[in-house]
Amino acid sequence: MTDLQSQLRKPMTPDTACRRLVDEFRSRQTVRAGSLITTVFGDAIAPRGGRVWLGSLIKLMNEFGISERLVRTSVFRLVKDGWLQSNQSGRRSYYSLTDSGRQRFEVATHRIYAEPAANWDGRWTLLLLSGLETADKEVARRDFGWLGFGALSANLLAHPAPDESDLKMTVRRLGLDDTLVILSGETVDGSAAMRAQARSAWNLDDIDRRYEDFVAMFSDALKAVAKANATGGKTAFILRTLLIQEYRKILLRDPQLPAALLPSTWHGRSAYQLCVTLYRDVFEAADGYLTEVMETEHGVLPKNEPQFFSRFGGLEAS
Repeated sequence: MTDLQSQLRKPMTPDTACRRLVDEFRSRQTVRAGSLITTVFGDAIAPRGGRVWLGSLIKLMNEFGISERLVRTSVFRLVKDGWLQSNQSGRRSYYSLTDSGRQRFEVATHRIYAEPAANWDGRWTLLLLSGLETADKEVARRDFGWLGFGALSANLLAHPAPDESDLKMTVRRLGLDDTLVILSGETVDGSAAMRAQARSAWNLDDIDRRYEDFVAMFSDALKAVAKANATGGKTAFILRTLLIQEYRKILLRDPQLPAALLPSTWHGRSAYQLCVTLYRDVFEAADGYLTEVMETEHGVLPKNEPQFFSRFGGLEAS
């Protein structure tokens, strides 16, 4: 038996599955360190006080093969783009979310950790952009696109079941209270045509393929963690971070339409269930590792805020 055959016959462990995912992440032509740092802040740091020492962040990101120089460069860009802010204490720099960054994370949190829409009453929320300046239209298409709104025409965005609080927060943050027209409509006839329109407006075929790839990417890790007696903290943190990183990237494209508008073979359902199961299995061990590694001005990170445990329908800590 060759060494390769011997390796293939060995049972998959959480550590092995984790190494494969990290190797795949590092092999990509472009490693988006800023995006991964954003995931770490949103998923792990924000619910635990939201501020950390840059040195501990550098140590944490090294587990993904990201150099100190790249971390510093990426953090600088996140500050420049209004996501993070710096607080100096002695010779140390501590970073936290800006008010704008925190609002954007709140919107993203609702989308990432919430159960996909199921029931639908046939009504639509429509955003009429014709009263906006050209520059404001571009910003509106981008930011409302993050909420799942699709373009039915050049000046009309639509979504069948948006989160109303996220919509109001985004309108207020963009300063469009007096210029954006928000309408409500209903599908009276043409259900089949509406599904076809949805498939085109939101490019559902591409999103479906991404979900299918996501399930394939994490299936070994899911099985390995389920079979293991325990998963080490470092491995759990890496798995949790890469899981949310990859899931979040798809959700930024996914309008999260109700089931009535989706193909019957939609892979988003299995992707969500995989994410729920694996996240629940590793989140607590990952938090333990964060407590060991991350530092604030006052020592270790505080405990998770109560809202954290409502993610994915409810998390239970032992």
